[in-house]
Amino acid sequence: MATVKFLGAAQEVTGSCHMFEAPAFGRILFDCGMHQGGSRLDKEQQETFMFNPKTIDAVILSHAHLDHSGMLPKLVHDGYNGPIHCADATADLLHVMLLDSVNIYLGDLERENRYLARKGKPLLEPQYTEEDVITTLSLCQSHNYEIEFSLSADAKVKFHDAGHILGSAIVELTFSDKGKNKKVVFSGDLGNKSAVLMNDPSVLTKADLVLMEGTYGDRNHRPMEDTVAQLKEILSDTQKRGGNIMIPAFAVGRTQELLFYLGQLHREGLLDNWQVILDSPMAIEVTKVYDRWFKSLDSLEIEQATPKAHSIIKDFIPRLFLAVTPENSIAINNITKGAIIIAGSGMCTGGRIRHHFKQRIWDSRNTIIFCGYQATGTLGRLLVDGKKNIKIFNESYAVKAQIETLGGFSAHAGQQELIEWVSNFNDSARVALVHGDPEALEALSQRLWKEKSIATDIPQPGHCIAF
Repeated sequence: MATVKFLGAAQEVTGSCHMFEAPAFGRILFDCGMHQGGSRLDKEQQETFMFNPKTIDAVILSHAHLDHSGMLPKLVHDGYNGPIHCADATADLLHVMLLDSVNIYLGDLERENRYLARKGKPLLEPQYTEEDVITTLSLCQSHNYEIEFSLSADAKVKFHDAGHILGSAIVELTFSDKGKNKKVVFSGDLGNKSAVLMNDPSVLTKADLVLMEGTYGDRNHRPMEDTVAQLKEILSDTQKRGGNIMIPAFAVGRTQELLFYLGQLHREGLLDNWQVILDSPMAIEVTKVYDRWFKSLDSLEIEQATPKAHSIIKDFIPRLFLAVTPENSIAINNITKGAIIIAGSGMCTGGRIRHHFKQRIWDSRNTIIFCGYQATGTLGRLLVDGKKNIKIFNESYAVKAQIETLGGFSAHAGQQELIEWVSNFNDSARVALVHGDPEALEALSQRLWKEKSIATDIPQPGHCIAF
């Protein structure tokens, strides 16, 4: 008998982790992600596993976003020493993502320990180190899309393009159980078909069990044409006020899509009075990875919009300024108007965007644009929900900048796209909805039943399914 236990991203959006057990392959994890929201340091210090990492035989990683991969170094620190299977481009991204993540974590830990030392309180021990990250990267085994590889003598895995970010994969696990072949499909994060750089998610048709994400299970995204029109309007209004624009952007996926569409506006002459600044060392390094894999992106759409493009950094926005050093970032404070500042982190939980908020959020001439999901408890979510006073670095600031949300830039499939994707499976497939807030998953479940007669499970954290 095979079982799956839902250890993370069960009725929540972050912390993806699902444990499968069967005689054919032992015990494996689909993803090992970080919970996001609230204090990142608190989250990482409190993160524990509901299993012994030494008992895990393999990890299968859907993609590089930290809410799917961020706890891999702690898994290794706690004793895991098996393979980490992922798509080729994901292995490249992990080098950037995990090394950046551990540097932020250890920096936050050092500052907290200085505070604790002044108070005469016990210091915190790191949950993992840079050495653990290096070991994690050495355990990665990368694979091409659509090429089957063996997990064991009786179990095989194939990755399919999920269309979410570079290297994102739908996982197809096939194994033998008591003489019968069984198939599990894990969607990972499914991409938005409107995403210009990504291919559409692959369509699969056969499974005994489907684990599908439902981040936007309760709504569809705004059409991209309307989103671009809204962006143009925001640019015009902010320019009239003599202000600047700040965009908290996720380093992987969202930043590269933004650069594409800003490049389109540049070609229309709408950025002549603006300076576009990418102020995120990690996003800069990730974009370089995207450039290395440029040929694997949606070449048709890119060619139609930007003929003969070979590089996001060089070809989309010729005047793009890359703020690599802290000095580059600080110098941006001297710009009084006309700056479009793209900086991490995407949910404003850390990174340079908070420093820019400190300089500009109290000024009504400025605009903050959100173009991605904001988890409960994050600074980004507080701002989207309309909070008028916030704390940054323990100082209070009045929120007077204009707050805007662009719905079409999401890297996740909307409700209708999720319904269409899962409707391709055979009638006997059991469907479990994961990676979504309870309300979103329930809305998706209701529509699937009413319109497609597809019954679904919405597992709680720790829930186990036998199949």
